[in-house]
Amino acid sequence: MSATAAPALSVEGLSAGYFGTPVVRDVSVTVAPGEVVAMLGPNGAGKTTTLETIAGFNKPMAGTIELHGSAVAGRATHQLAREGLALVPEGRALFFGLTVREHLRLARSKVGVGQRELLSMLPELEKCLDRKAGLLSGGEQQMLAVGRALVSRPRILLVDEMSLGLAPVIVERLLPVLRRVADELGTAVLFVEQHVALALELADRAYVLAHGRIVLEGEARKLAADRQLIAASYLGESADPELSIASHQRQEGTSQ
Repeated sequence: MSATAAPALSVEGLSAGYFGTPVVRDVSVTVAPGEVVAMLGPNGAGKTTTLETIAGFNKPMAGTIELHGSAVAGRATHQLAREGLALVPEGRALFFGLTVREHLRLARSKVGVGQRELLSMLPELEKCLDRKAGLLSGGEQQMLAVGRALVSRPRILLVDEMSLGLAPVIVERLLPVLRRVADELGTAVLFVEQHVALALELADRAYVLAHGRIVLEGEARKLAADRQLIAASYLGESADPELSIASHQRQEGTSQ
């Protein structure tokens, strides 16, 4: 991971929502190649809206979105996919009548991840290759959703609530895959997660959203060391000037 590298994903001043009503306001996020960044916050904070807007499902009301330095705000999802962006959505969006192998074949690109490399990251999929998605367990379906995104060898991977509806033991096996994706493929990973402790253990940095705004950001290890800070941020408060938006190094020019 190189957080000092030019961002693979840069979002500045993003406002987005539905039917003319903003859900998120003035959100700024960066993710470098090979970096894992967590987006945390209570339900309804705007995390999914942020990911969906970056991925092209919503048009931003204000702000900029850049992939590797190129402005992409408002582009269609298939165009962003060609730019190397992949989204694992909250609902997984699988075709229950297709097998695991068919899902992976449909998503594979010429420069994609080969089956052997993919199964080294998601070994539990191997026994399911010829099983239809509708017959998989929840954990297996989530592995397939991640695997389908990875076969195109994305430069930027967005993951929305990988742990949704899964037992903690499954989550503990699945989340580390994101670290391997960043380390081995050099992919920039931005993921939304409700399991705060696990997310901060995995991530390099994290942002916390509350009431549609980023109220806290910083190195994951620093955030993990202060539970009260995280609890305050979930209420929309910022408790530590060293980690708060007001004193972020972009604005103050000082290092955290």
